Amino acid sequence: MNKILTLSSMVLLSAAVTACQPESSTSKNIGLTANATNHKAEITVYKSATCGCCKEWVTYLEEEGYQVSAIDHDNMDSIKTKFGLTDPKLHSCHTAIVDGYVIEGHVPANDIDRLLNERPTDIKGLSAPGMPMMSPGMASRTPNDYDVLSFTDSGDIQVYSQY
Repeated sequence: MNKILTLSSMVLLSAAVTACQPESSTSKNIGLTANATNHKAEITVYKSATCGCCKEWVTYLEEEGYQVSAIDHDNMDSIKTKFGLTDPKLHSCHTAIVDGYVIEGHVPANDIDRLLNERPTDIKGLSAPGMPMMSPGMASRTPNDYDVLSFTDSGDIQVYSQY
């Protein structure tokens, strides 16, 4: 009888402890919590006041659920230098910062989501160099016919996504 009572007590105690765990501790909810957090991330976008495609990219990010602070700046080269984006091959019209990562140009939200979900320590940021015509903020919300590049502090560049 003692063994049955003890076993029953252990089962009840185990069930009670499990029931008291926060929902985000289950593997199913970890992804949902991380994804919800990413869509609430604050992105600071530095752009020229007269750049129409920069404004369109900000609107696109907001529609994707990001909180965007847009800051008009007269000298974008100084912003790029300030955040360590020194390779002109990576430059575009606007520069953004999200959770310590640099986002240069018309990078799609799904690439930003992936970056924030994976949180690689060897990547400084992402870039869509130039102003790709079929990119969010330009002629299309759906990226097409360009690459998004990752870059490191040491200057290594790799293809992050291909569209």
